[in-house]
Amino acid sequence: MKPSDKVLAALNEQVGLELAACIKYDAIAAHFATEGLPRLSAFFFQQATEERGHAHRFIRFILDTGGRVEIPEIPKPPHHFKFAKDAVKLALEGEHLVTAAIHELMELATAEKDYSTANFLQWFIGEQVEEVATMDQLLKVVERAGESGLLLVEDFVAKGGSGMGRPTRGEDGQ
Repeated sequence: MKPSDKVLAALNEQVGLELAACIKYDAIAAHFATEGLPRLSAFFFQQATEERGHAHRFIRFILDTGGRVEIPEIPKPPHHFKFAKDAVKLALEGEHLVTAAIHELMELATAEKDYSTANFLQWFIGEQVEEVATMDQLLKVVERAGESGLLLVEDFVAKGGSGMGRPTRGEDGQ
């Protein structure tokens, strides 16, 4: 069943948010690479790949339900950060934004009795809990380490600290 025009518009907006997150994470990863922090760089490049995958899930859902994909304009992300914590804080804020948008989309789908879309969104609701928790933990570690302790953060990320580097929901059979 094709979602309503209102739900389709919201789904397309979500595609834009996921792609914006992807590009933001690519910019953060490039920043960390420039700063000589390869583990943080690799972590954020991986996050970018995940976000692109999320956008593609939304695109496939829109197409599978007979909708038309209309990708909105994607804003240019910041590309330089004075402090590492600023980059991670931006990532955490972005995850909160995406979470709120998914919750609003769920409210809309439920209000419109669009149970297919609501069912589709369930995976993302669980995924966002993990995404926010991961970025929150990373921010705490970066803040605790400070700029002079970023090599400790590199070690934390390399060891898969706080679930970093874990399979995302759906990749590990769950």
